[in-house]
Amino acid sequence: MYIVAALYHFTPFPDPAELKAPLAKLCCSKGVTGTLLLAQEGINGTIAGERAAIDAVLAHIRALPGCSDLEHKESSAADQPFAHMKVRLKKEIVTMGQPNVEPRVSVGDYIAPEDWNALIQSPDVAVIDTRNDYEVAIGTFEGAIDPQTASFREFPAWWEANKERFHNKRIAMFCTGGIRCEKSTNWLKQQGVEEVYHLKGGILKYLEEVPEEDSTWQGDCFVFDGRVSVGHGLVEGPHVLCHACRRPILPEDRERPEYEHGVACHLCVEETSADDKMRFRERQKQIELARARGERHMGGHRNV
Repeated sequence: MYIVAALYHFTPFPDPAELKAPLAKLCCSKGVTGTLLLAQEGINGTIAGERAAIDAVLAHIRALPGCSDLEHKESSAADQPFAHMKVRLKKEIVTMGQPNVEPRVSVGDYIAPEDWNALIQSPDVAVIDTRNDYEVAIGTFEGAIDPQTASFREFPAWWEANKERFHNKRIAMFCTGGIRCEKSTNWLKQQGVEEVYHLKGGILKYLEEVPEEDSTWQGDCFVFDGRVSVGHGLVEGPHVLCHACRRPILPEDRERPEYEHGVACHLCVEETSADDKMRFRERQKQIELARARGERHMGGHRNV
């Protein structure tokens, strides 16, 4: 059993590049895999490994400037959900593309998972899912609004086009682990929205703490690792990944005529050209050859 730790923390890193090598070296030496993003605004990522290894990496991160109070969320996986360890430098640890957004200054009011249902069922509250469209497609909260955005960068424009719909409404926002809402609630407050709330710990914390019989969550939650999705109790969900478009699909979708492993699924078959599909077939061939040599690839244990 592997421990999967999801984390983020906004804190100033004047020179994130100097933090990269020691962090990557520690992760690799402990057999930890996953992705960590470093930027001047902080750190974000998900890692997986054995208990002692995850504890060592978390201790290292908490020793970084301003990270002593870093919180993380844990779940488990029967197989290693990542093939490699990556520590990357980014302009933003979650990309919104709004230079004046500053979560360290002000964010919306945090709502604990046990209080979330009462809030979102209030008639004067509009509930907005800030995740990407393919994430929303496999699960969301009952009654939540789907902005149908392909990336977080699109959210500000969506709000500008739709803000009149929410006149005199309180706004409740949620995302997978909470990081998007740190930025989106700060941005909404800058736009003059007075009452903004967000789910503390995100969907993952809600699914961990709220019993299924009391839940208003419908479906599964997409996660960016080999498990693909999780449900109540953070139990691994049924979804697999289309390696062409990286969207979650169900096992039975592999039986559809549009599906070709690593090349297309029913969601993306019309989105790529014949030349694209030829490239995908060659890529899949190389993956299969590498696996035959005993090398591991990023497909994940559920998607071979």
